Amino acid sequence: MRVTLSTLDTSESSFTPLVVIELAPDVKEETKEWLKNKIIAKKKDGGAQLLFRPLLNKYEKETLGNQNLYLVGASTIRLLLGAEAVGLVKECADAAMRAFTYGTRHNFKGFHVRRLLTSGIVTQVFPLHDPEALKKLEDEWYTRFALKYQPIDSIRGYFGETIALYFGFLEYFTFALVPMAVIGLPYYLFVWEDYDKYVIFASFNLIWSTVILEVWKRGCASMAYRWGTLVMKRQFEEPRPGFHGVLGVNAVTGREEPLYSSYRRQLRIYLVSLPFVCLCLCLSLHVMMVYFDMEAWALGVHERSGAEWTGLLLYVPSIVYAVVIEVMNRLYRYAAEFLTSWENHRLESAYQNHLVLKVLVFNFLNCFASLFYIAFVLRDMKLLRQSLATLLITSQVLNQVVESLLPYWLQRKHCAQLKRKVRALKADVDTALYEQVLLEKEMGTYLGTFDDYLELFLQFGYVSLFSCVYPLAAAFAVLNNFTEVNSDALKMCRVFKRPFAEPSASIGVWQLAFETMSVISVVTNCALIGMSPQVNALFPESKTDLVLIVVAVEHALLALKFILAFAIPDKPRHIQMKLARLEFESLEALKQQQMKLVAESLKEESQEDGKEAT
Repeated sequence: MRVTLSTLDTSESSFTPLVVIELAPDVKEETKEWLKNKIIAKKKDGGAQLLFRPLLNKYEKETLGNQNLYLVGASTIRLLLGAEAVGLVKECADAAMRAFTYGTRHNFKGFHVRRLLTSGIVTQVFPLHDPEALKKLEDEWYTRFALKYQPIDSIRGYFGETIALYFGFLEYFTFALVPMAVIGLPYYLFVWEDYDKYVIFASFNLIWSTVILEVWKRGCASMAYRWGTLVMKRQFEEPRPGFHGVLGVNAVTGREEPLYSSYRRQLRIYLVSLPFVCLCLCLSLHVMMVYFDMEAWALGVHERSGAEWTGLLLYVPSIVYAVVIEVMNRLYRYAAEFLTSWENHRLESAYQNHLVLKVLVFNFLNCFASLFYIAFVLRDMKLLRQSLATLLITSQVLNQVVESLLPYWLQRKHCAQLKRKVRALKADVDTALYEQVLLEKEMGTYLGTFDDYLELFLQFGYVSLFSCVYPLAAAFAVLNNFTEVNSDALKMCRVFKRPFAEPSASIGVWQLAFETMSVISVVTNCALIGMSPQVNALFPESKTDLVLIVVAVEHALLALKFILAFAIPDKPRHIQMKLARLEFESLEALKQQQMKLVAESLKEESQEDGKEAT
């Protein structure tokens, strides 16, 4: 018999709080009571069957102020049944990965699931940090600065698969950049102006960009299988929280939910969102032309003055432009999120796809348009190297400061003030828990790995698009990423609220984005090499032959990329065998179940025939 929540007692007199819910200040008592009943009621009565209590009792509220903060937890049984409900896949005693069930929990290794996540529409809902587990993770992760691998499995255990995959990709990408940095350094030092010698370096870069992305797929599949997400069945997507419309019945599920015309959504996309994106792209190009006017002004001042200090002035336009690019990217991101929400997409996946498309198009043009203009219109390789180096270094420094260091400093300042206030209280209250809840509720909310992947995507573009002009880009990227690992770890542990864990089997649409960037890099590097004076000198009479040869080489390299991508399997052989074994076991179990049903049916028919005969 299948075990259900309603057949078990999941109540506990005391519990460890896992999630904090903050209600709006003007919420009525009737609403609070309704929410409480929805959380603690049994599943058969429409509740979540969780544990619930206010942070402060009524006497403490009179002393400390009436704060609408509530704590939610769950019993061990509820957590195990919740793991079965969400389709959690865990390792069995025989080392195979299978879907977890409460009835067969003793067949699994370490079947005690840590927690079940829950959410609701209130002021904010966030899971509390576990101080002991967090301290242990920090000691293992970033507090002792050393050149070592990250504890990816520990990160996954605390933050979930999505964030663990990001840090795994960051670490992998950083080490994958090392060969490019090592090979690029002597090119930078010894053969700077000999562009024909960069053919070997650029060719290596193009093969490198393909191989690292294909090898990452294999490593990602191994991690996802080890964590159980590679074989986790995808659940039917529910409407995203921000989706609204006329209440109706879903034709697929038969449930009541908001319905919104796809025709109206398309009108919003093509009549409002698309023109707005085009307008922003035009604004970005206008700012780029202003930057070139600044470059011309700085060069004129340097040539007229002749003083050594004016040489530094040549870098000012690029630095200012890099700062403006970062500001424009962040402002556009807010606008893109507002527009994508306004488009009213039903599913979270559709919302994310439209948001990623908007942001990637603008960021690509905003960050790389000036470099393409310098390379293929102005054809000024010296200015291209200077602009690329300035944009890369400035953007990396700004991201480190804005994303991690500044928020951490502000958070420490706020934490010190809050601790002084809590220590001054004379109320009989659990000050440790009270202080933790108040501190974490004021922390920023981690909005996902979107910005982190976007930063790596742009960095990959700086390294791969113009590698034959500035081979030192990979070295700067490696130096940045070694500090990025620690600053991002600090950000996750000390700056943001603990995010709800989300299962993932891959880095999703970002894999396609990186692969697209690697294809574009083939075209740009072949074109740059074809424009070099040394290559042009080989074809003094016919430029048509030069163009045809460059196009032929480009197509050959693209063909090689696709051959490599096809030749390298996405999953290691042992993972493929385990997945095939799991599918075979599933089919065998289905056959046995069907045979059992047929046998029971035949038995019932024979019993009925016997009754008729008597």
